[in-house]
Amino acid sequence: MTDSTKLPEPEEGSEPEAQSSAGPADTVPEPGDGPSTDPEGFVPDGEAGGDGAEEPIEAKASPVRDAKVAEMQELVDERTEDLQRLHAEYANYKKRVDRDRLLARQGGIEVVILDLLPVLDSVEAAREHEELVGGFKLVADELEKIIAKYGLETFGEVGEEFDPQIHDALMQMPVAGDITVPTVSAVMQRGVKLNDRVLRPARVGVANPES
Repeated sequence: MTDSTKLPEPEEGSEPEAQSSAGPADTVPEPGDGPSTDPEGFVPDGEAGGDGAEEPIEAKASPVRDAKVAEMQELVDERTEDLQRLHAEYANYKKRVDRDRLLARQGGIEVVILDLLPVLDSVEAAREHEELVGGFKLVADELEKIIAKYGLETFGEVGEEFDPQIHDALMQMPVAGDITVPTVSAVMQRGVKLNDRVLRPARVGVANPES
């Protein structure tokens, strides 16, 4: 039995039509069709979601940076205050040390002068009696130069106004004359000052004006 169904033979000069085994899946995909090959999490420009555009990293870090700068500035201010306080304390300490050193020096000089007062009184008495001659006079003059260099001076002269702050009145008597205020009429012992500080008042006799 012969098969009556025959395929038509191709015409001469024509090529047989190729049949594709790929099927409709081989068609070119349209944009948006099929699985995405973009990296995970990638969002194309203009399609970002959320509340708005993301802030740059610098903008996100600025509050932390500002806090760090404020902390460093506060530390600098504290150290500056500490240095200023130390400087003031050192200045006060230096002034106090210098003052104490000066007082100690003056105290030492004062002690030496007080010990020398009897010698100075003897020199003054010898001068009044014209006994200060020869080598003794040279020694006495040199001694007076040295003590004068340290601020020693004597006071108490006849005729000056009586001052109870620097004079010690051993006797007083009324005197007729031109005086209108109590006046030194005699000097028993001259007073001594050291840098304007009275070490010993002058012992004097005082003439008071008659009332």
